[in-house]
Amino acid sequence: QWTVMKLFNPVASMLMTMALAMKLGMAPFHFWVPEVTQGIPLSSGLILLTWQKLAPMSVLYQIYPSINLNMILTISILSIMIAGWGGLNQTQLPKIMAYSSIAHMGWMTTVLPYNPTMTLLNLIIYIIMTSTMFTLFMANSTTTT
Repeated sequence: QWTVMKLFNPVASMLMTMALAMKLGMAPFHFWVPEVTQGIPLSSGLILLTWQKLAPMSVLYQIYPSINLNMILTISILSIMIAGWGGLNQTQLPKIMAYSSIAHMGWMTTVLPYNPTMTLLNLIIYIIMTSTMFTLFMANSTTTT
């Protein structure tokens, strides 16, 4: 069985949290997400912004009791604010969706230490909404507003 029971070493916990934040595209490791999403086909963008969130979120879900609360909340709030401001000035739909992904990950990781079940529900709803949006973009061959 693959589980992470408890990270006793605070340095290991911090490094694991930073690595997962980087994989999830959260601030301050978010700079690659909008550019990559803009440069790849919509079907690959769908996979990047939905399917590839499952593994890091499941690991984060398993280690949340040992995560430094101040660190995860700082990363979360930064992600929410930076994505909100970054998404305001965009005209390309894939970039808007990328900033939306960054903000959603921020909200999910903000809630994770307090209500992990709500985080999983939010992740499922996020994946359904994002999949629907990208499917509509692909059906309409839409890339700009």
